[in-house]
Amino acid sequence: MSWGDKVVAYPEAAVRTYRDGGLWGTRTIADRLHRIALAHPDRDAVVAFDGRVTFRELDERTDLLAAGLAGLGLEPGDPVLFQAGNRLPTVLAWYGVLKAGLVPVCTLAAHRGHEIGEISRRVGAVAHLVETGGFDLVGFAVEQGAGHPTLRHVLVLGDDPRGIAVDGLGRDLDAGAARKTVEEIQARIGPDDVAVFQLSGGTTGVPKVIPRLHAEYWYNALAYAQSWGWTPETRVAHLIPIVHNAGIVCALHGPHSVGAALILGTADLDVSLPLLAREAATHLLLGHGHFRAVGHPAFPAAAAALTQIVLSGTKVPPALFDDLERRGLWSAQLFGMGEGLFLTTRPGAPRTARATTVGTPLSELDEVRVLEPGTEDEVPDGEIGELCCRGPYTLRGYFDAAEHNARAFTTDGFYRTGDLAAVRVLDGVRYVSIEGRIKDVINRGGEKINAEEVELLLLRHPLVTAAAVVAMPDPRLGERTCAFVAGGPLDLPEVQRHFAELGVAKFKWPERVEIVPEIPRTLVGKLDKKRLQAEIAAKLAIEQGEAP
Repeated sequence: MSWGDKVVAYPEAAVRTYRDGGLWGTRTIADRLHRIALAHPDRDAVVAFDGRVTFRELDERTDLLAAGLAGLGLEPGDPVLFQAGNRLPTVLAWYGVLKAGLVPVCTLAAHRGHEIGEISRRVGAVAHLVETGGFDLVGFAVEQGAGHPTLRHVLVLGDDPRGIAVDGLGRDLDAGAARKTVEEIQARIGPDDVAVFQLSGGTTGVPKVIPRLHAEYWYNALAYAQSWGWTPETRVAHLIPIVHNAGIVCALHGPHSVGAALILGTADLDVSLPLLAREAATHLLLGHGHFRAVGHPAFPAAAAALTQIVLSGTKVPPALFDDLERRGLWSAQLFGMGEGLFLTTRPGAPRTARATTVGTPLSELDEVRVLEPGTEDEVPDGEIGELCCRGPYTLRGYFDAAEHNARAFTTDGFYRTGDLAAVRVLDGVRYVSIEGRIKDVINRGGEKINAEEVELLLLRHPLVTAAAVVAMPDPRLGERTCAFVAGGPLDLPEVQRHFAELGVAKFKWPERVEIVPEIPRTLVGKLDKKRLQAEIAAKLAIEQGEAP
């Protein structure tokens, strides 16, 4: 599919630099996986609670699936919405879709009509892949397809007559013929074509679409694997949603790029930690929502073979670093984004850097600047400004968003992340520390919630005359959403009913409602969110102090 000017290309000079320097290759992600499978056929590729596959099995099964998808009339470049969790069929579907030349669109299982409706139309999605169990995603996908201008197929991981069972696709085909079909499809795809559509953290309403290209996305993953010194013997454990950017780069493409295994867990520690123990995981990425895993009774056994623990999603509590060190476990930090840039405190970084910063850029050709917000003027090392970046795996523009791109990038192509940062020089090395956010977002266990989006949704309720949404502290998720509302009377159940009727992803729903006569404002007329955050933090402290 030709995206025209909807995809902002990397400058030709930059492409030459990245390719001549050996960073960008000339093969697609599907071709890369096939070559890895030929090199490591009998090694574990994926071990999950619901099954396991070697690289040979992964390669052969996804060839058949790709040929089956092609048999449905799906064409290279057709976008496929993914709404599926951490299970083996999700991984098989991911690579099968890529081998068929299709473009996965990495939505969340929690997204509903408010998000899916706009995203699917923006990219022209042709198929919607969902899993069975829990919320009726199959029925939701059927509903989303009704009257949709491009959606034609509902693909199902599981058994449901309302959609096409992914597991059955290609099963009746010859393996050799399926491989030939995949090779013919991949020959029509270039290394600089769009491979995947990731989504932004939703800091400006419904998430923006991030085009990731075959060459740069695989480089991102391979550089990540190499930065930790991974080998085919490495066993990478992952509990965070696999279809997130962190899941794809750090847990799927990353280990597979070097022939290593993915040990695929879920948020359920009672299931995942015994899996890590049985499979002798050597590397573990913990998002903020899983920091509590360290205190779980099953953690010591799960950590028996661990040599690296990477912590991500928020500032890491010093006590957590101390606890891991007492257990003899080496830990580091990661700061990454679907838009590209990764910063990590890799092996060799001193403890001070690992404990107080998010490290250094992944690539030698990553460029990082800290600018005075709203300007293109760099601030001195040690001072706080906006983190901006450019490099071999950082996007040059959101998909079909020219107006937004004009604000989101500097005149020379640096992406404005919206994060506040400072450069800290330690032993002559320039490390980056994250100091907060410019954007008005709530970080709920790694999921970014745009406060303005929630406020606008609240204002659609007939009883709400004014609203301000702020983060309230939470010991497990870091932050939750508190809505200060003028109007009423209405309570939390009524607000949540309202969000359900609007089809809003549940993680965006307010989790506390405070009714106020009016929303306080600053002297210049802006919502006084600092005051509101202080009020809810003080109230929570009192409530927790009074709890038995």
